[in-house]
Amino acid sequence: MTGIDSATTTPAATAVRGTSARDAPARPRATLALTSAATAVALMTYTAPMVTLPDTAAALHTPLSGQAWLLNGTPLGLAALLLVAGSLADDYGRRRVFLAGTLALGITTALAAFTTSTWQFTLARIAQGAASAAILASSLGLLVTAFPSARGRLHATGVWGAFVSGGIAVGPLVAGALPTWRVAYGVLGAAAVVVAVLGTRALAESRAPRGGRPDVLGALTFGLALVALVAALTLGRDGWLRAPVGLLLAAAVLLIALFAAVEHRTGAPMIDLGLLRHARFLASGAGGLFTGLAVIGMFSFLPALLQQTLRLSPMGTAWLLLLWSGLSFAVALQVKHLAGRVAPRAQLAIGFALHTAAVLTMLGALASGSWTRLLPGLIISGVGSGLLNGALPLLAVESVPRERAAMGSGAQQTFRYIGSCAGVALTIALATSSGNLAHGANIALLVSAVLAAVGAVSVMVLRERT
Repeated sequence: MTGIDSATTTPAATAVRGTSARDAPARPRATLALTSAATAVALMTYTAPMVTLPDTAAALHTPLSGQAWLLNGTPLGLAALLLVAGSLADDYGRRRVFLAGTLALGITTALAAFTTSTWQFTLARIAQGAASAAILASSLGLLVTAFPSARGRLHATGVWGAFVSGGIAVGPLVAGALPTWRVAYGVLGAAAVVVAVLGTRALAESRAPRGGRPDVLGALTFGLALVALVAALTLGRDGWLRAPVGLLLAAAVLLIALFAAVEHRTGAPMIDLGLLRHARFLASGAGGLFTGLAVIGMFSFLPALLQQTLRLSPMGTAWLLLLWSGLSFAVALQVKHLAGRVAPRAQLAIGFALHTAAVLTMLGALASGSWTRLLPGLIISGVGSGLLNGALPLLAVESVPRERAAMGSGAQQTFRYIGSCAGVALTIALATSSGNLAHGANIALLVSAVLAAVGAVSVMVLRERT
């Protein structure tokens, strides 16, 4: 792993190429607090529909076949723009991209509160995802600059990963506690704007020390490829053999091929394709992908299943989900103590194994008529999710040269939210495949367990050759 330019590692000169001498030195505590807060708000907006999906669908007159779009709008925006945002953050300034994303998240989330149709809400959610991409991709770049030592990076990425779990935990509670889902979006939008305002004074700018023109064509082809892929995955639940799905998948393949050709020719590529030969980078991507497929995909639709089968209220569902996400938050905070004892890849494998065991214990719970049957599974999966969220950001920044930390974060999370889109679409398709939701949920749980097991094997198999 190469080091970052010395101008970004000394406290006296955090500003690098393209920044003014008046830029303040990095303030590690303020940087960690603001990036963690913005990340938590982004994840709160992501998870808010988990408990409000039935009410939102009713207010917008969304049929069951269209509910996947209400959940997949944000991950679509995230998947399409995370790698682009990471590259832009490295080249144009991580602080600049972070603040722009945080302000945009506030505006787009507030606008979602005023939507009156499914397509309007979906567009607002896609815009939220794009704004969240700027936040998530640039945050780790800011943290790597503010915490140049290995020990500092371990602490910072652990706290940041815990706030990913924290946002997931608090989002459903906020949405369930407020009078309506529209009020919830207004409150979350205001919170994002407040963080953006605070960040204008507390954050220092940094960039990757590399030259060359921005990779506009690469960003365009990659973004369009992922939009086509995620749209195909979402539409596929209504039939994989339909013409629109086939055309979108074909477009995605062609655009990815064009993107690869562009990256080979450009002087300053958005992503170094040579990283695909490194096992650590591939393990980071596989960890993100299977986290989205197995964990996020299942738990994004589980709250709606609980409300429809066990007749839980939105607030009751949020409190039950807090057991899972709250444990995830607590465990992710403690992951730093495993440094030197358990490698990040091993932590990922253990996390996936725990999720596999957890969802298997939940089989039959929705048909039992009692929410207490879910408790062991929620506890076990919460611990596993905490290990995943604690290890993933550290592996993301360790899998790439230090000066490309934002790109590494964007790459991993791109896989994560592609997996999320596919996982949500797959979970909804399986759960609604028969006339009995409880029976369909059992099928979805089994598939989630298999995917998590595959994830555990994949991250352990991918080892660097010496």
